[in-house]
Amino acid sequence: VAAAEKDLSALAADLSDQRKKQAAPFAKQVNHLLQQVGMPNAQLKVQLDTVPFNQFGIDKIDFLFDANNSQKFEPIKKVASGGELSRLMLCIKSLVAQSMDLPTMIFDEIDTGISGEPAKQVGILLQDLGSKRQVLCITHQPQIAAKGHSHLYVFKEQKGIATNTHLKTLSQEERVQHIARMIGGDPPSKTALENAKELLA
Repeated sequence: VAAAEKDLSALAADLSDQRKKQAAPFAKQVNHLLQQVGMPNAQLKVQLDTVPFNQFGIDKIDFLFDANNSQKFEPIKKVASGGELSRLMLCIKSLVAQSMDLPTMIFDEIDTGISGEPAKQVGILLQDLGSKRQVLCITHQPQIAAKGHSHLYVFKEQKGIATNTHLKTLSQEERVQHIARMIGGDPPSKTALENAKELLA
């Protein structure tokens, strides 16, 4: 038992040292990405506290967040809004995907609470991620949708008392039409169609 505890202590200490070395660089990378997705004042901080042995080692790890450069860091779940949390998770997952084999990543409405330039930057980040991994993204933002390599249209069809959900791969022309509808409604205007073509270019 004493020998096993000694080995465990050595492994836990090594794991803790590695975590401490990575905490600040990881937070720095996340904070850089947060600026790209329209959160220039947001800051993530990783806090490690030593605790008794458990299945994860001897560290208690807390991810603390400050959305407005107030220097008041709080646990993410207490202070991050839906839109902030969506973008923060995108930044973290994009970094994790560089080190782990994540063959498919799914983002459900990652655009919550954002529009304009931040949405465009989220689209660019997703596009970059999609060049290395398979990324499925459900979105209502044309700036994000236009960055996809291909588009699937999800729709429901009523037949009698049954409602069926269908999935359709869109052609290039259909992609233009659907993104134009996201921009300007149905039927899309000539201007919306031109904007959709520009976004897809």
